[in-house]
Amino acid sequence: MSGDRRDRLFAGDDAPESDFVFDERVARVFPDMLERSVPCYRELVRLIGIVAARLAGPHALVYDLGCSLGACSASMLARIGDPHLRIIAVDNAPAMVEGLRARLPDAIVAGRIEARCADIADVEIENARLVLLNLTLQFLPPARRLAELRRIRAGLLPGGALLLVEKVVWPDPGHDALMSELFADFKRANGYSELEIGRKRAALERVLIPDSIEVHEARLREAGFVRIERWFQCLNFIGWLAC
Repeated sequence: MSGDRRDRLFAGDDAPESDFVFDERVARVFPDMLERSVPCYRELVRLIGIVAARLAGPHALVYDLGCSLGACSASMLARIGDPHLRIIAVDNAPAMVEGLRARLPDAIVAGRIEARCADIADVEIENARLVLLNLTLQFLPPARRLAELRRIRAGLLPGGALLLVEKVVWPDPGHDALMSELFADFKRANGYSELEIGRKRAALERVLIPDSIEVHEARLREAGFVRIERWFQCLNFIGWLAC
């Protein structure tokens, strides 16, 4: 990876001092940031494509909400061979949407991906075979989360499903501390310094607010989902299939 694409965002004197923002600086290093900060991220993206291919039927409409640079949209396109597949990829960060458009121009021109820069609350969900929330819900204010899940549930076709992936916390303080330390060990093993880890944690504190597994699953049931299955876990990251 070229030097300017390596995530050194929180390493130098010019590190952001405000809350974490998905701006041009983040977009430039985002693939490296995710791979070094989210355990099994590359495999997770590949699995999302595999699961989506199993769930999406002919002429499927899929929503990728909080799509960032489009890695999951690309994975789903690669696995779902139907030329009539349509993905609506939504992110509220202009830098991320522009990055997606630069990375997947052929799919956009062909009409297989529609990239929208918008708040997901402003996007009508309708006739969806599949909705993906990959590390997205955790960035919404907690008071908004149930309403968004209800909107998604109402917009699914019969037999449609939600794929939800989130960073989680544990109610037991000791177990939560252990998992947090293992997560930090993972980042240390991937070359992040203590300074970088601490600065990024501080930048995310008021922006990324994780819930426990129990809270997630109770909220999914309250939103109207009946079948809720965990299909992915690596350290403190969990993936659910809900329908």
